[in-house]
Amino acid sequence: MKRIIFIIVKNLFRLPYFIYLINKHAKHVEKYSMVDHMVMLKYIITKVNRAGKVHIGVHGTENLPAHQGFILFPNHQGLFDVLAIMAASPYPISMIAKQEAGRIPVIKHVITCVGGYLLDRKDTRQGMKVIQAVSKDVINGKNFVIFPEGTRSKDPTTMLEFKGGSFKAATMARCSIIPVALIDSNKPFDSGSVEPVTVQVHFLAPLLYEEYQNLKTTEIAAIVQSRILEVLTTAI
Repeated sequence: MKRIIFIIVKNLFRLPYFIYLINKHAKHVEKYSMVDHMVMLKYIITKVNRAGKVHIGVHGTENLPAHQGFILFPNHQGLFDVLAIMAASPYPISMIAKQEAGRIPVIKHVITCVGGYLLDRKDTRQGMKVIQAVSKDVINGKNFVIFPEGTRSKDPTTMLEFKGGSFKAATMARCSIIPVALIDSNKPFDSGSVEPVTVQVHFLAPLLYEEYQNLKTTEIAAIVQSRILEVLTTAI
């Protein structure tokens, strides 16, 4: 939280412009491509990272398909996770967010810019509609990030169990599943420190449809989690 305050103070004169850009893109979303939206967001993220003394160490971008939609499945360490992934990815990334996030104007507009969806976790029918919409978008070449733990782990060195249902959109789209290992992503916003920090984003080798087509979603979840855990264990 201290770093968030630090970033706000250092960017105080820029905040109106940041908000203006996000609102402009959200209100006229049809005028901009996904690349345009992502360039705008990356510009803001870069300023935020520089002010907050946060460096992003990126690994494995060669594992991201260049010409087809994919879904990223990272471990969930902290509030900074999405910013780290957006900063690291060379391709536009959309997201699924909790319905509660839509009540925060700036976050709601960011989700609009990237063509994301708000998920009501208490409404099964609405959840299925979101999954179907995401799968169609991925088939049409869009990329998403989904956190299969569902919520942040209190211990950044461990993970909560990956939920099989998180992988339904991928199986419906028959797309590449990209495990993503986040290391120290909790430190920027979830710790009390304002010391320089490097957040590592590891895009791991994709799990292709041919490899998982006969597996249950719970089995896919276990494979993805084990691959991420291997990287986390090595990094400790």
